[in-house]
Amino acid sequence: MIGHQRTARLSASPRLFDNRFLDFFSRIHPSVPAIIFVPAAVAGVWLAADRGYGVGRIALLVAAGVLIWTLTEYWLHRLVFHWEPDHPIGSRLHFIIHGVHHDHPNDRLRLVMPPAVSVPLAALFLWLYTLIFGTPAAYPIFSGFILGYLTYDYTHYHVHHHTPRTKLGKRLREQHMRHHFQDHRFGFGVSSPLWDLIFRTVPRKRRD
Repeated sequence: MIGHQRTARLSASPRLFDNRFLDFFSRIHPSVPAIIFVPAAVAGVWLAADRGYGVGRIALLVAAGVLIWTLTEYWLHRLVFHWEPDHPIGSRLHFIIHGVHHDHPNDRLRLVMPPAVSVPLAALFLWLYTLIFGTPAAYPIFSGFILGYLTYDYTHYHVHHHTPRTKLGKRLREQHMRHHFQDHRFGFGVSSPLWDLIFRTVPRKRRD
């Protein structure tokens, strides 16, 4: 009975807003990010090729974008998602952004980022890349960034709702479950353990 209650609590999908319209947009089917962002990633590569970039150059820039995403993912999770200000409004904001996921980690409709958040953020990063790298280099970098983001979203969904079979998948799932249920001060990388290794935040196994 206790196990059933715990499973129900972890999978629950509580309301975040009293307003039904706002609450509706706080939940998202996991297919939506791919529907929105796969065409954007393809467009970035196409624009670079159309401007004369070769396959090798595009591949390197896409890889750079993926690497930039992994670092962004790590610091967003560590600094923004786990920022808990000592103020009622700040605490409420933290719960909406990430706290609800820690309270109900198996809510199937809150495991990928809602477009109301992801689309403006993507537009912001694209603008920053055009300022930093110029065009057309910014386009394949952005494509790699988006591919990294999609990998993050679907890795996150996968480790919560499936049992990975690969060695890497098992490691990512173990690290993320330790982040949830052992110590949330460790294990900020979801799609890659790279930056946890570099910044020494790999979850530690408990000693019996």
